Order: sequence, then C-alpha cells, then structure tokens
Amino acid sequence: MLSLNEIAEKARSTPSLFDLSDQVALVVGGTRGLGQAMALALAAAGADVCIVGRGPEGLSETVEAIGALGRQGSHIAADVTDESQVQAVVDETVARHGRIDILLNSQGAVHLDPTTSFDTRVWQRIVDVNLKSVFLCCKHVGATMLEHGSGKIINVSSVRGFQGRAQDPAYAPTKGAVNQLTRSLAIEWGSKGINVNGIAPVFTRTAMSEQYFEDPTRLSWVLSRIPMKRVGELEDLFGPVVFLASAASDFVNGHTILVDGGWVAA
Repeated sequence: MLSLNEIAEKARSTPSLFDLSDQVALVVGGTRGLGQAMALALAAAGADVCIVGRGPEGLSETVEAIGALGRQGSHIAADVTDESQVQAVVDETVARHGRIDILLNSQGAVHLDPTTSFDTRVWQRIVDVNLKSVFLCCKHVGATMLEHGSGKIINVSSVRGFQGRAQDPAYAPTKGAVNQLTRSLAIEWGSKGINVNGIAPVFTRTAMSEQYFEDPTRLSWVLSRIPMKRVGELEDLFGPVVFLASAASDFVNGHTILVDGGWVAA
C-alpha cells in the first residue's frame, strides 16, 4: 500500500502521462474531417504522424500542418481494403520512422437506402471500407507492435455502432462490428502490451457535414436527441484521442468512448 506522500509524488507526473513525444502514429483516413483533426491533435501532443489516404487529395496539406506543429509528418497513398497495400504501408512507415506506436483507424463510408433496394455492391464497399480495412490495419500494424511488446490502437466507431437505424443495413452494422473487433483484439493482445480501444462520435461538424447542418429540420432533430443541445465539434475529439494514445490510458482496454453529448444515454 502506498503512503499518501508516495501517491502525491506519483500524482505530480500526471500531466506528463499525456505527452506523446518520440511516439510514431499511423493515421488511416487522416486527409480530412475527423481523422485529419485527430492526426493534428496527436502531433500537437508530440507524436510524429504518418497519414494514409486513398489518393493525393489532402495528404500534403495535412503533412504541412503537422510540420507547423513542430512534428515530423509523412504520407502514403494506399487503398487499405487491399491487404497487400496495407502490408506495404506498414513496411514503409516502419522504414521511415523506425516503428509504429499508435494506430488510428479513421476510415469510413456511409450510404442509406431502403434495405430491399440496397445495392449489394454498395453494401460490400461499405463493409470493405468500414470493417475489412480496420481488420487489415489492426492485423498488420498489430504484428509489428507485438514484436516490440507495446502499442495503442484506436478504432473510430460511431453512435450508430450502438444503435440501429432505418434504411441503414451497412453503416450501423459495420460500426457495431468494429466495436466487437475492438473488444476481441483487446482481449487477445492486452497481456502483450497493446491496448485496443475506440472512439464513437455523434454528428460532428466538418466540411462534409456542414450542408447537413444547414437544413433547419435535420439540425433540430439532431439537437433534440443530444442532451447537451449542440452538435459535436472537431476539438471535442482531441482529448479522447490523445488520452487513448498516451500512457494515461495504460489500464484502459477494450472500451469505445462515446463522444456524443449524451446521445446514447438518452
């Protein structure tokens, strides 16, 4: 049992627990929106960050923003639904940076349509982007983390991973599956020094969602569901992602943190 003085001495180090200096983060889907914002938060906390996106759009701009925060940034264009490309991303990141300490899976796709007319090819694409690619990135980054005996994996889910929705036979089910994948990996790798957790945002203001929020009827409905009576902002994700990437969460494993203003609780 620690004495009060010993507890106080340990408490002094609390701020340093969130310091990501000398850590290397691989952010998948970091060229815009939630992933880009969280990549910058990781960099601001001290991490060097490698960004992965399907094409060149947003890659160089995000790397420049990381550099402006005083950290080393790099980028790789790849389709992470292709296993060979995922392996190549991991190999290239390790070659450039020496290791991967943090993996953030922020890729995602959504499509709504009545289930009886839902295009099966679109359904498969959403499954591939939202679930298969997360599995592949966890599989191959997890392998290199296991070699080092440490790592933090953060999978971006959604409130829809906890709730169903009409005309949504793909997005909500895949996000629910990401939650279960997170739990399964946390159990498998927890004793090996790897923490696997998730973040589940609610409707969050981004360049892509701005048009949605300009519709007064839609915005009113969203706000009626959120006890805090506002939509999510990108900065609402900064604290949770840095927490899950840092030593502050060393005994947190298998959880998906809802960043939803109380949406699911209501």
